[in-house]
Amino acid sequence: MKRMPRILLLFLDGVGIGKKDNKINPFFRANLPIMQTFWNGIVPHLRDARRENSIVSLAPIDATLGIPNIPQSGTGQSSLLTGINAPQLIGKHFGPYLYSSLKPIVAENNIFKQLAEKGHKCFYANAFPRQYFEYLKAKNRPTAITYAWLSSGGKLNDSKSLESAESISADITNQRWHQLGYPQIPIVQPRTAGIRLSNMLEKYDFVIYEYFFTDHAGHSQSMKEAVAILETLDEFIGGIIQEFDLKSNIFVITSDHGNIEDLSTKSHTRNPVPFIVYGKYHRKIALAAKEITDVAKIIVEQLE
Repeated sequence: MKRMPRILLLFLDGVGIGKKDNKINPFFRANLPIMQTFWNGIVPHLRDARRENSIVSLAPIDATLGIPNIPQSGTGQSSLLTGINAPQLIGKHFGPYLYSSLKPIVAENNIFKQLAEKGHKCFYANAFPRQYFEYLKAKNRPTAITYAWLSSGGKLNDSKSLESAESISADITNQRWHQLGYPQIPIVQPRTAGIRLSNMLEKYDFVIYEYFFTDHAGHSQSMKEAVAILETLDEFIGGIIQEFDLKSNIFVITSDHGNIEDLSTKSHTRNPVPFIVYGKYHRKIALAAKEITDVAKIIVEQLE
């Protein structure tokens, strides 16, 4: 019996496809050897965004969803996770947290719940320090992905899971955990973390990892920071694909809105976001995506 693919989703907060301008777009400054292979050596930009080769396809997809003003994380991630046009439902883009009326919609329709109902094992790979659990208890303001995971019955990974290499730090390398009071957690190379994430598909049908430092770098408007973040991310992706079974599995990279690709502004952008598909069925899957509401639908379809 032919095995259905397993899917790894690398969610990058705040990554759009921007102008071909190395003064404002760090993708044209950073050394990105892995991503360069995805792009056939030519960095995607607004006038030339689509890429395809024998193992990977990139399509630009819409994050504005027909609503004016600037896309935000709360509605963008809700749309990505459920396949429902969240800003259209509430009449605006909203974030960074969930709009109150979206909570029951995300709880009922999120991708984790959809896949669990079909018998699939899902995993949210991020690890969280004690301070985050205290914050949730005091403020009860999780991000959309965290809320979706918790409302589907999932449990958040803590420092013990990270120490035992069963989860991935939000900063990829574990460096920030030392500042948070966890000196025992070893620092790892981005490539090592990528290999670790990829290997999680041995246990789970669907794995998601959330990287939000791309959005932070965009808000900082610091070219130095943005380049460093992208180069760390590139090495991380190199680890993911190093042992990835591209003939059987699917690796997807996408985002909720633009930001880091335009350092001329502190705000998010209305630029399209990348939808990168590596591995099995990559051409067909990339062609099927037009906007961020298509992401959850496509993943669920591939696992049916």
